Amino acid sequence: MRHLRPRLAGPLLVLVVTLAAGGIWAIHAQDETRTGEWRSSGGDSSYKRYSPLAQITRDTVKNLRIVWRRPALDPKLKEQFPKLRTNNYLRATPTMIGGVLYAPDAAGLIESFDATTGETIWRQDPTPEMANEVSASSTRGVDVWKGSAGGDYRLFTVRNGYLYSLDLRGRPVTAFGTGGRVSLLPAGAHTFGWSSGPIVVGDVVVIAGNLDGAGDSGQKWKGSPPEDVRGFDARSGKLLWTFHVVPREGEYGADTWGNGSAKLSGDLGSWCCISADEALGYVYVPLTAPTAAYYGGFRPGDNLFSNTLVALDAKTGRRIWHFQMVHHDLWEYDTVGPATLGEITVDGKRIRAVMQPSKTGFLYVFDRETGKPVWPIEERPVPQSTVPGEHSAATQPFPTKPPPFARSGLTEDDLIDFTPELRAKAREVAKQFVIGPMFTPPSLVSDEPGGKQGTLMVPGSWGAGNWNTGAFDPETGIYYAFSHEIPRVYRLAKATDADAEMDYWSPNRDAPYIDGLPIIKPPYGRIVAIDLNRGERVWTAVNGDGPRNHPLLKDLNLPPLGTASRPTALVTKTLLFIGDGSNLFGGIHPSMWGRTFRAYDKATGQVIWQTELPSGTTSGPMTYTARGRQFIVVPIGGRDEPAEWVALALP
Repeated sequence: MRHLRPRLAGPLLVLVVTLAAGGIWAIHAQDETRTGEWRSSGGDSSYKRYSPLAQITRDTVKNLRIVWRRPALDPKLKEQFPKLRTNNYLRATPTMIGGVLYAPDAAGLIESFDATTGETIWRQDPTPEMANEVSASSTRGVDVWKGSAGGDYRLFTVRNGYLYSLDLRGRPVTAFGTGGRVSLLPAGAHTFGWSSGPIVVGDVVVIAGNLDGAGDSGQKWKGSPPEDVRGFDARSGKLLWTFHVVPREGEYGADTWGNGSAKLSGDLGSWCCISADEALGYVYVPLTAPTAAYYGGFRPGDNLFSNTLVALDAKTGRRIWHFQMVHHDLWEYDTVGPATLGEITVDGKRIRAVMQPSKTGFLYVFDRETGKPVWPIEERPVPQSTVPGEHSAATQPFPTKPPPFARSGLTEDDLIDFTPELRAKAREVAKQFVIGPMFTPPSLVSDEPGGKQGTLMVPGSWGAGNWNTGAFDPETGIYYAFSHEIPRVYRLAKATDADAEMDYWSPNRDAPYIDGLPIIKPPYGRIVAIDLNRGERVWTAVNGDGPRNHPLLKDLNLPPLGTASRPTALVTKTLLFIGDGSNLFGGIHPSMWGRTFRAYDKATGQVIWQTELPSGTTSGPMTYTARGRQFIVVPIGGRDEPAEWVALALP
């Protein structure tokens, strides 16, 4: 632990310890943001991304200003470890407790800084073992555990294949694992990574993540280790349980992997964020697409638990219930975004709900205790694959409510028509592809004259919804979904590598652009407000200018077209805050980003205020009060701009 500004460390640490000893913290309370704090990357374990704070309102937001900035990487750390490799993709939304912010920096090390000034209190010192781990990045955040003994608080974080336990002064908890850390690398795996962070439920730290995978489009699939979900004892670091995301022989779901493919399949797991109902003791784990997401001839069946929301008992890892959003996935339609917990009232009945967005643009809503859908979900016939050896699912689940928060499928009417010339070009290009409703399968590339070059589809494999989608207002029952609406090409070609393990693979999947413009009509990024008491849309707003200033469009006086990046929302008493998103994300065109940060009237979708930040937003904004003042902190960064946290407040 390194105190970088000793003059601040003493008083603030005394404050932290005093608060802890006085029992003021309510670590296990579900609505922690009501205290003016922010206990995890999603606000609390329910992942609402909501705070009831109201000092910054419709009337006062115009006075919001940047009050402090801090770099996401201490320059002295780079001097200390010159071989350290980081990037500007800052995933970390800080946790705020007792006037102190905690967050993984750009090197994945925990930093503690003053909530009012942004000045450093301490930084996690790399151990000799960690010093050799020169490549690292930030995760989405840390979680906090309070033991039964007074003052026994711990911070948990994941970095480079290890789960770390620190005390509130940044020192390793030596009773945890070996010297304060536990290896997360199971037998047979070579690497472990997780862009999210741990979640603590009771005395259990729940970890998901991803191991060295076979890739989602290459010519190999065998032997990548399954990316199982695990529970560790918060005191000792002992492994308590493992949930197999690919069922083993005799386990529920093993029969959904034909031809023995379950024995050799991995590369599916929980890439993002886990949420929890602490009263029930359940964790909700969204799981991704199966091994080799675009060709599945070697894995006939529905392939549980891919593309599935699974509710687990946090103490034992026992499966309580599950729901698979996509059977036998061929589109990489991951269930990747966080499940959000909240209460809604439907037909006069109060329901403790869990809401799961999908890359498909559907929002699935369940009773979080039983897994029963709040509204019927229908299995409907979908187009079938023409690829030899493929066994596409005959039906897919379609929620009857709420309506999709993004466009679904592609027709000729969806192609751009800003000018007659662009319209003609778009239609000529589209003739090269198979188009159709959502779940139209990938198709073979043809070398014949006039042959098709794959299936052009929206949503694409980056989603409609992704890790950034979803915020929930518990006071109104409104869910806010952000959609990314850029198509992708699902093309398959005969595998030709000498060591190929499957018959077909997927080459480059980037969708065509017409003179630098998306081939489909806008909006390319939008926010949809959904009333979950009624299962209906309330309003839709285009987010960001998009390419309306493109040379071919600048004289057309077009309205905002929407920016297809990955911004994340923050909901407060009256406002919804969201940025344009950064240019660091995969799956976006170079024009699809921006520095603008906006406040919408959350009831109407009207833009109330906006400002320019130093670069685009890279993760979720958060808010808290410190010394009677409300702050909003935003992680930012760009290809040519450094990663940093920016704090805004009223004068």
